[in-house]
Amino acid sequence: MYIKVECYSGYKADERPLRFRLGEKLLEVEEILDRWYGQEHDYFKLRADDGNKYLLRHGRKEDIWELTMFEGKNLPPDHPW
Repeated sequence: MYIKVECYSGYKADERPLRFRLGEKLLEVEEILDRWYGQEHDYFKLRADDGNKYLLRHGRKEDIWELTMFEGKNLPPDHPW
């Protein structure tokens, strides 16, 4: 599922996600739990301010963000899935 992500850009562009939008709901990133880098994609496992965990994937070449995993008990309001 493609999503909109706002990022912190430090020494490189899109260094880490700060917030992302699911439907109409804007979620703030509270903690990045893990991150890893592949040849074409960067992955960020994080906990958002709704208490749920998400795995976001960033395609560097296309500059596309995707939600690839959701873990939690509280679905965000207006969730698109």
